Amino acid sequence: MGVNYTSYGTPRADLGEAIREYNPALDGFIGLDVLPPRPVVKKAATISVITRESYLKRVDAKHANGSGFNRIGIEAEDKTYTCLDYGLESPLTDDDRANYASDFDAEVETVETVQHKLMMEHEIRVKDLVWSTSTFTGASLYTDVSAAPWDAAGSDAIGHVLAAKEKVRQNTGMQPDSMLIGAATLNNLLANTGIKNRFPGAPLITEEMIRTHLANIFGLSNLFVGGKRYDSANEGIAFSGSDVWTDDYALIFKRNAGSLNTGGLGRTFVWTPIQGTGAFGVFQYREEQTESDIFRVRQYTDELLFDAYFGHLLKVDA
Repeated sequence: MGVNYTSYGTPRADLGEAIREYNPALDGFIGLDVLPPRPVVKKAATISVITRESYLKRVDAKHANGSGFNRIGIEAEDKTYTCLDYGLESPLTDDDRANYASDFDAEVETVETVQHKLMMEHEIRVKDLVWSTSTFTGASLYTDVSAAPWDAAGSDAIGHVLAAKEKVRQNTGMQPDSMLIGAATLNNLLANTGIKNRFPGAPLITEEMIRTHLANIFGLSNLFVGGKRYDSANEGIAFSGSDVWTDDYALIFKRNAGSLNTGGLGRTFVWTPIQGTGAFGVFQYREEQTESDIFRVRQYTDELLFDAYFGHLLKVDA
């Protein structure tokens, strides 16, 4: 017997599109940039990922006239994913809809509020995965440069990043293209003497100039700056703001944004049959006893690290 999806409410593709048009990176969410979404049609399965060894192994390519050619095969590694069910609801009463009608689109605001909560949880899951000294351990994967911390203007941050890039290249044969840092770390880099010296002759070095060219200074294509904060205090306790992405670490990595055989750090697997092709699914149903429309935002995901050697973690603050 097939699965009955009617209990999930009426899909609201229009609201889903509205919240997808909102760029989370502009508001400090970067989890879906670091581990880009990968739609899948099975909730749990095993996938094959081309290994770095498949690219790096030498072979005998010499051919003798009249003989057969040597043959090689693809080396793939099985990775298992299981998309877990995450979701929240928020009611919009008929009175509130009428009251807000002349101020803003209450439906969009309701859905974006719920989406924000889910994105925060996803952000923290990605952070726990990619800023782990249990995963990134040993000289090939982790370097502690906190003796020359990046909050000191004279720190050789450029040299640290270049050395980390070389570690990734040595381990994978690929050049890393991305760096992940927190907002506080970005502020430290904006004051870095070595970075400012990359603008010789400039009459005025502005923050915008440094922000615009920072990735290029490091020889990278992408600079992802996590700026989200959350209340880490328990319910009923006074607000205690904490950064998701602190100033303790920087991750230099090869981003996997294409097919799974292009190499890269990892992906966010998204189960699509219920939520649709986006990272979130939006649904609506009526609750007459409260004279409300209930808006549900749902997400089936699994955040998966393919191979830690496509990244190098720097400890940049004591």
